[in-house]
Amino acid sequence: MPRPEFLRSVLVAASIGFAAFASAANPSLPAGFQPGPLARFEGNSVSDAVREVANWAFFTRDNQGRAVVILDKKNATVYAFDPEGRLVAAAPALLGLTVGDDTAPGVANKPLAEVRDHERTTPAGRFVARPGEDDSGVDVVWIDYDAAVAMHRVIDTFPAQRRRERLASPKAEDRRISYGCINLPEPFYEQVLSPTVRKGGAIVYVLPETRAPREVFGSWDVTAPAAR
Repeated sequence: MPRPEFLRSVLVAASIGFAAFASAANPSLPAGFQPGPLARFEGNSVSDAVREVANWAFFTRDNQGRAVVILDKKNATVYAFDPEGRLVAAAPALLGLTVGDDTAPGVANKPLAEVRDHERTTPAGRFVARPGEDDSGVDVVWIDYDAAVAMHRVIDTFPAQRRRERLASPKAEDRRISYGCINLPEPFYEQVLSPTVRKGGAIVYVLPETRAPREVFGSWDVTAPAAR
């Protein structure tokens, strides 16, 4: 069997060779485009959607030289890549109670007690991560400040929600509980996400669950024969 390193080198060489063709086939790529690397998953199993968006983000340089964070909502898992495309960590995540890819109008201005279940969604999209604080002064990573959507340590203010227990569950459906924000394990937030964003910035891709990734990001499978 060919070694993974060899297969990867073939893919990278092929990527460079078809860059000019890819530029013509994809209007988002400028003439003379120089491709970036493919993502390196370090032996971890990821969904097809995560693989497509990660490869596309680095290959097309949509990440603008920054670290990449991908939230796979269907599997309630978040992945962090360094600026060179290497997967450095993955963790379970709590996200919006309700399936949906759009922010409910006006929800950011409502007290939590007035937010209805159907409004508790985590919006899909491409976001520039920003360090900041919530209204109680606790540090968070904002992805959509206007919609009040942030990534932060798991919150257990309401014991009946059993958020820590849900975060530890192997079932993705158990991790649907928040009002839209992305709750993360403390070690992942404090040792990976927060320092990464504060040091060099990150682009966060929240994958859709009611549409295809390419409908949201304009992504495409850069390793597919059709792309070459």
